[in-house]
Amino acid sequence: MFNNFLRENNIAAAILTIIRLYLGYAWFNAGLGKLQSGAFDASGFLKGAITNPVKGQDGNMVYGWYVNFLESFALPNIDVFNFIVPWGETLIGLGLMLGCLTTAAMFFGLVMNFSFFLAGTVSHNPTDIFLGFIILTAGYNAGRIGLDRWVVPFIRRTLGTNKAKATV
Repeated sequence: MFNNFLRENNIAAAILTIIRLYLGYAWFNAGLGKLQSGAFDASGFLKGAITNPVKGQDGNMVYGWYVNFLESFALPNIDVFNFIVPWGETLIGLGLMLGCLTTAAMFFGLVMNFSFFLAGTVSHNPTDIFLGFIILTAGYNAGRIGLDRWVVPFIRRTLGTNKAKATV
């Protein structure tokens, strides 16, 4: 019942637009600030997450596999991450603010939120994750008051997938 409300209701589309604009503005500002400074470097953040990982009540690492990923993949490829993070944040923000490819933008936003969360940054990530899952669950309806109203049908026609209410 709640799923149907989120995915099909016009009032829900308006509420989702407000949530989408809020999240989009936050993502866009975060990314644009990094791009404008021209000096974004994630290596300090990654080194901090490796040195001081998330620990449980027993003092042991909770996400050892993630620390291993940061140490063995992310840090050696820091140039890639220094490019992906600011551009990713900016593009996620644009997608959400414009309501263009909303579910894809939100999916990648959630990937980034969980990455920051696993690295030990709580901040506003729990709220963003909660709101992000609402947007993702709503699917097309989250971007209906936005460019998705035209983009999604165009993609469906172009790809030949005119199935009723398919989620892009």
